[in-house]
Amino acid sequence: MSPNPTPPPDARVLLTGIAMGESPRWHQGRLWFSDWGAQEIIAVEPNGKSEVVVRSAFGLPFCIDWLHDGRLLVVSGRAGLLLRREADGSLVTHAELRGLSDGAWNEIVVDGRGNIYVNGGAGMIARVGGDGSVRQVADGTAFPNGMAVTPDNSTLIIAESHARKLTAFDIANDGSLTHRRVWADLGDGAPDGICIDADGAVWYADVPNRRCVRVREGGEVLQTVSVDRGCFACMLGGPARTTLFIAANEWRGMDKIPEVVQARTGQVLMVEAPAPGAGWP
Repeated sequence: MSPNPTPPPDARVLLTGIAMGESPRWHQGRLWFSDWGAQEIIAVEPNGKSEVVVRSAFGLPFCIDWLHDGRLLVVSGRAGLLLRREADGSLVTHAELRGLSDGAWNEIVVDGRGNIYVNGGAGMIARVGGDGSVRQVADGTAFPNGMAVTPDNSTLIIAESHARKLTAFDIANDGSLTHRRVWADLGDGAPDGICIDADGAVWYADVPNRRCVRVREGGEVLQTVSVDRGCFACMLGGPARTTLFIAANEWRGMDKIPEVVQARTGQVLMVEAPAPGAGWP
């Protein structure tokens, strides 16, 4: 661990009144995210102007990414479905995940070669092919959360929240995941959403510790941004991709999610980062 990590800059508030923000993504000049509590997918401009792009009927969790042709993908976690948004705004089934597990599915990342990875389902990672086929490529993860792929498409990194670590896999030519290893042991860190920067470091959001932390491979802490509520996910974006966007929300425990949703304490925060975003998402 670094004894003197970079002092955190002040976080600025971009958006407030969110029921439960998750899965932030920078796409076509706007920050997109899922509001799990309001059952909406929202896009917000750097000036704070926001638009509800999708209103859904499914509950949490639901995370997002895009196919290379520009169509939005949405993981309907409790239904075990990967949905695709068509040009007319309709949501259709892109793949069924229930055949692998009837547990709740969670995060998604689409890499530069078009591999779609979805995690959840009692600790597994599934790969979805271009034809909608689904196969398990990893299992045994301890509460799988955020995923990111390096710019060269060689490595997938996943946050294992309950194991307090980031785990890496090599990505084979057929999309299989091999050579599982610990990328960073995070000590008391509880990683949720993650993203990669151009220096090869990873930012991870941490709900119980109310912070986002930038680490290098091996676990050295490079920078910590502490806020006044739980950090659920983070994404590098903005015109130069040097703004760290943080989805933050008060957290009162799983049994009080309805209470938190009703209180609408969610915010999107912004912090300038030392290196631009890289890789996927």
